[in-house]
Amino acid sequence: MQIVLVGYMGSGKSVVGQALAIRLQLPFLDLDDYIEQEVGKDIPEIFRQKGEIFFRKKEHEFLREVLDSKDDLVLSAGGGTPCYSGNMDLLLNTTPNVFYLQMSVPALTARLIGEKDHRPMISHLRPEDLQEYIGKHLFERRPFYSRAHHSIPCEGKSVEEIVAAIAGKLV
Repeated sequence: MQIVLVGYMGSGKSVVGQALAIRLQLPFLDLDDYIEQEVGKDIPEIFRQKGEIFFRKKEHEFLREVLDSKDDLVLSAGGGTPCYSGNMDLLLNTTPNVFYLQMSVPALTARLIGEKDHRPMISHLRPEDLQEYIGKHLFERRPFYSRAHHSIPCEGKSVEEIVAAIAGKLV
């Protein structure tokens, strides 16, 4: 069984994915971590040295590799993964278990404001510009995320509640 979590940065894909993997006794894989391991550089460094086009090509290549393995796992996709290179079609055609972890712009902003310095995509932003940035990005990405087989509202829910909601919808 391959289970894929998609959603905006800060939506909880990694934390929920790890908890879900433990509950289901499956391996957990964070796609961004896998890319860093395979390329031998962290993602900000890849972006700086090779650019976004190189990163997106590698992201697609490694996503396909992971999915083609047919290994049972819980996969946390990068926030932008579904939006490039036909990746959402690839996900939807590979597994019936693609879940969008859905959160509002204010909730994401509240969560990410404290993590800003550790998130290369937003570390350069002033706190007062963060909500507008997230709102714009989410507007662009929502059409991809909303194609997931299931949308899981995550606001105000514990990790355990989100995991239970996902587990109850697995095919």
